[in-house]
Amino acid sequence: MSKVVDAWVKVQDMPVGFHGEAGRSVDFKTGDWRSSKPVLDREKCIYCGFCYIYCPDGVYEDMGPKEKYYKADLDYCKGCGVCANECPKKCIAMTLEEV
Repeated sequence: MSKVVDAWVKVQDMPVGFHGEAGRSVDFKTGDWRSSKPVLDREKCIYCGFCYIYCPDGVYEDMGPKEKYYKADLDYCKGCGVCANECPKKCIAMTLEEV
């Protein structure tokens, strides 16, 4: 059984072999790490779901069959650009984040 560790403990202070409980990243909004964000051109989108499938952080939400597009939750998107790279219609552009 793993010991629960406070989220603000330094990595070097964690016990060897420590693993946190699954789903903890939803507790921390990581979107402020990025320098660019995905912007979707909905006119070009074919609703293939590649952005949803390939996003390493799982930030894309299916807006449903009526809307026919996927939306990135920018509170958690880290701006890696995998979605833009994998989009077959190139309808996702990575734009610089305004500071």
